[in-house]
Amino acid sequence: MMGLELSFIWAGLIAFAVLAYVILDGFDLGVGILFPFNSETRDRDVMMNSVAPVWDGNETWLVLGGGGLFAVFPLAYATVMPALYVPIIAMLLGLVFRGVAFEFRWRTKRAKFVWDWAFSAGSTVAALMQGIALGALVQGIHIEDRAYAGGWWDWLTPFSVLAGIGVVFGYALLGSTWLVMKTDGALQVRARRFAWITGIATLVLIAAVSLWTPFLDPVYFERWFTFPAANYSLAVPFLIAGSAWMLFTGLSDNKDAQPFLSALAIFVFSFVGIGISFYPHIVPPSLTIAEAAAPDSSLAFLLVGAAVLVPVILAYTAYSYWVFRGKVDPSEGYH
Repeated sequence: MMGLELSFIWAGLIAFAVLAYVILDGFDLGVGILFPFNSETRDRDVMMNSVAPVWDGNETWLVLGGGGLFAVFPLAYATVMPALYVPIIAMLLGLVFRGVAFEFRWRTKRAKFVWDWAFSAGSTVAALMQGIALGALVQGIHIEDRAYAGGWWDWLTPFSVLAGIGVVFGYALLGSTWLVMKTDGALQVRARRFAWITGIATLVLIAAVSLWTPFLDPVYFERWFTFPAANYSLAVPFLIAGSAWMLFTGLSDNKDAQPFLSALAIFVFSFVGIGISFYPHIVPPSLTIAEAAAPDSSLAFLLVGAAVLVPVILAYTAYSYWVFRGKVDPSEGYH
């Protein structure tokens, strides 16, 4: 019983870390995705400066989620990684190019356009690969004898590509609403227009993926459309619809913070929907949380460290956002 409880506590912690990464790093990836649609150098400077103080701290959650999966659910890690090597490596390369662009873009005049494209392409590739990896995980990973038994290209399917495109538009929505909150003037006006476009596209893609998912596996269909589970799962679409209404009313009323907070809510409730589809599996369709967990002693030992580490990460994350609150000053920035 103790081991079962610890494994589910750890599943909750890793799910929280992944969600924190998605909603925090999602908006700065979204800013990069929107880079090509803002051609003025000054606007691009402001866009990058809006995320420069927090982007590397946001990626702490990716390290925590990936490292936690390796340490606490080694069997899940050992089956997911071979199945998703290509999208994960592509995602990491995209994040590397984006990170390097933060430094090199300010060190050159002639080659600034190269690092602008590195920042944008790295952000787009990272977002696309994250969505494709998620789609591949949702559609299921073939496991035999506690090992990955699928093919090299099983991750690449129409469903996973649709999920990847959905994440790209979703991150662009987060990025555009972040710019609405952090900038003003002509850049804010364009960001508000992008938020309308990406918001509509994101909701359409969420609907498409959501309607497709129950037909990938009978278990998904059962969790979403049979009672009593449906009492909880059917609330998710209404919560997303309410968040979408808040998003578009905030944009219509020229609110600064409401669109961004509403976009975050859309992501949170979408994440809850994925959790409903997965539970109690950690690697669908056959590997459960309890089966993939490390020994009880390891779970307990690591939980002590997490009890210290997670509050520290939350504290410095909150502090950094508090220090750099408010609108971006175009005359100051990342140098």
